Amino acid sequence: MCLWKSRWFHEVELMMQAEKKFKVAAQMGNQGHSGSNYFQFKAWTEAGIIKNVTRITAFMNSSRRWHGMKVSGLLPEEPIPASLDWDTWLATAEFHPYNIKYTNGDWRSWYDFGNGALGDWGAHIFDTAHEFLQLGLPEEIQAVKCDGPSDFIFPQASTLCFKFPKRGPMPALDLTWYDGVHNLPPLPDQFGEAVVDPNIPPPSSGKIETKVNAPGKVIYGEDLTFKGGTHGATLQIIPESKAKDMASKLPAVPASPSNHYANFLLACMGKEKCRSSFAVAGPLSQVMVLGVIAQRLNAQLKFDRATQQITNNKLANDLLVGPPPRKDWAQFYKL
Repeated sequence: MCLWKSRWFHEVELMMQAEKKFKVAAQMGNQGHSGSNYFQFKAWTEAGIIKNVTRITAFMNSSRRWHGMKVSGLLPEEPIPASLDWDTWLATAEFHPYNIKYTNGDWRSWYDFGNGALGDWGAHIFDTAHEFLQLGLPEEIQAVKCDGPSDFIFPQASTLCFKFPKRGPMPALDLTWYDGVHNLPPLPDQFGEAVVDPNIPPPSSGKIETKVNAPGKVIYGEDLTFKGGTHGATLQIIPESKAKDMASKLPAVPASPSNHYANFLLACMGKEKCRSSFAVAGPLSQVMVLGVIAQRLNAQLKFDRATQQITNNKLANDLLVGPPPRKDWAQFYKL
């Protein structure tokens, strides 16, 4: 299940509640959560290699479908293809007259259907950091940069800063997200080339760069800095001289016992536990939903983690729930 496609904070909350109530196996479709990065991040945090992280830079600077688009409203109605059940395709979304530029991967461009670059790639880039650093939900989200703001499509480029408070013995942490072709993040001087997972699925539009602006992250911990890619790509300690010094001190990393699909099927059989269950992936999705609200309103948001409310912007707070589901879909919002 691609849980991060849920556009509203409340939708994600309902899915987490349903998983718990009905005691079902549920898996978010971020495949890297069963790959090498998952087991490495877990082993390195447990061994204290990754510790006292105060800053993460995450980025996705490849071209996206909406880059270069200029819209002043919704698209004109077109004839619905005979092969498409448009009403079912819309599902819980508000009704829109059909246009082919809402379908296939183009739905990602629109606030009414998708979650942009952040919702599409954040779950593959900082998912393990979110889980093993126990980030939970942020207390503040800042729209630092928003190029080409629109009421309909995602920005041409954006920078978002998520502020997470201290968690037990772990210090407060800022996660800064960069998207947009020319909105490149600041990188350490000795970053070198990007970490690229050869198993990343090919994009249906545009291309994934494989140099310094490939999707990835930099994690700044106590004494050590790490660079990483996306999906199952493992972390590397930088600079290279530091990596060589640490080589003999690194813990063994177990191999994955099952890929993401097998993990889900085995969980359904009671033989394994879903690695990206909704209990794990739900808060990650909610982080991204909060980021999309900040993008959409180009605003700084204060979030009360206890009440799960945005306290300084009523419109933003209303967007946590979003509009009511369409007729005949409301039944699926009741547990």
